[in-house]
Amino acid sequence: MSKPRPERSCETERNAEAAPLSPNIRRHLGQHLRTLFTDTLSAPVDQRLEALIARLNNPKR
Repeated sequence: MSKPRPERSCETERNAEAAPLSPNIRRHLGQHLRTLFTDTLSAPVDQRLEALIARLNNPKR
């Protein structure tokens, strides 16, 4: 049995007060993330994943 977790208001308040990232930092992070994930994005998608995506694209009737 696990203990209930108390809400952490200090974390929520800290996130709300955080300054937005500057355009330069956002650009820098974006470039590095694209470099890191280039191979992943160009890799073929597994057939099971394709089937799941297809199911998500078809609305339930």
